Amino acid sequence: MIPVRGFEGKTVAVFGLARTGLAAARALLAGGAEVAVWDERAQGLAAAQAEGLEIVDLSVAEWSRFDALMLSPGVPLTHPEPHWTVRKARQAGVEILGDIELFARTVNLAPAHKRPRIVAITGTNGKSTTTALVGHLCAQAGRDTRVGGNIGVGVLDLPDMHGGAVYVLELSSYQLDLTSSLKPDVAILLNISPDHLDRHGGMEGYVAAKRRILMNQDHGDTAVIGVDDPWGQRLCTEVTASNRRTIVPVSASKAIGRGVYALQGVLYDATGDRAVQVADLNRARSLPGRHNWQNAAAAYAAVRGLGAPASEIAEGLLSFPGLAHRMETVGHIRGVRFVNDSKATNSDAARQALSSYPKVYWIAGGRAKDGGIDALSDLFPRIERAYLIGESAGEFAKTLEGRAPYVKCLDLRAAVAQAFADAQASGQGGVVLLSPACASFDQFEDFEARGEAFRSAVVALADTVAAGA
Repeated sequence: MIPVRGFEGKTVAVFGLARTGLAAARALLAGGAEVAVWDERAQGLAAAQAEGLEIVDLSVAEWSRFDALMLSPGVPLTHPEPHWTVRKARQAGVEILGDIELFARTVNLAPAHKRPRIVAITGTNGKSTTTALVGHLCAQAGRDTRVGGNIGVGVLDLPDMHGGAVYVLELSSYQLDLTSSLKPDVAILLNISPDHLDRHGGMEGYVAAKRRILMNQDHGDTAVIGVDDPWGQRLCTEVTASNRRTIVPVSASKAIGRGVYALQGVLYDATGDRAVQVADLNRARSLPGRHNWQNAAAAYAAVRGLGAPASEIAEGLLSFPGLAHRMETVGHIRGVRFVNDSKATNSDAARQALSSYPKVYWIAGGRAKDGGIDALSDLFPRIERAYLIGESAGEFAKTLEGRAPYVKCLDLRAAVAQAFADAQASGQGGVVLLSPACASFDQFEDFEARGEAFRSAVVALADTVAAGA
């Protein structure tokens, strides 16, 4: 745990008692703050009660007693409309912040020789893989590395800081909206495409949230910015003009005059006088496809920014084991490969997986995002058949009608079984790909639960096939 500094003797309200909120409450208490917690879910209140936290109904509390509101990132700050706790805090002049801001202030209050290095990563897609990859590369380089934030362990539940530590943090747009003083030694902004627009009031608000990762950087810091999309290109130009930090553009689609790029899977470092070949990413089994080449280019640039030798980073790229639920092969049955890409919660993320295989039996659906799967129409010829699940099955069926074969399935297990049967009947095997292009919340708690359900269905199918052999 990282005890939060700067709130000694102050009272902080904490709303939202899932992983982030509970970790923040514990860390605030450990740092000397008084904490009042509340949640609208009985499960959250029970968890807080089990830990002995002071439960205060914030809907009827006197807000003048609070010095700050620690808001969990899943709670709306501005759109579609501010949450009632946000309105009450603003009316009372109470500061609103998130767990990343608590971490940032604690780092900023530490003596210079005790401050850790921070690598912060955001982007619409690829941030979890890149975060895990940067953590792997730092650990391979012998650094005391802690990985968390929006992936795995909440930031305040990570081990306490010291001057030799490196914190590698995945940050969502929701977390960045609640952050004002984070100053990463290396900031990575991978890519930007429409996502979570309902929570940010449109594309401009979403981009503004993402660019907050860069706002406090100064001389000696490094900004790694993906330039394979128009928003990234524009941001890179704007940030470069400010001339406050080292800028490293990264690309997986073109050679760039100064930066890091991958062409046909070969990674080049062009940050010096000439482009130098670094690694053949085609040999990195856990980094297939152009999107992963961009992730690798960004991770390489980030760890170089921390001072690690290029040769060590290249070795680490090839030894990266991959990330669960992101193009993760979970089994092979009679020549059919099963790939778990449950992390693909929007069409842009699903595009990355669909583009990686010439022929797929595609399991898709859930709670659809704006635009559905219309943007994937150029990839429909790769779909041998689609297996539609969840709330979006009807909508996706209309999109696919006359353009790709499909079947509506009752649930994920039925989709796995039907996809395998079709792949077997083709006599050519193939890839059964779960890449839903949707949120999971219609049928599952989160994308991890959906991915584990897919894995379980594949294991059960393998057992059934083996028993009938």
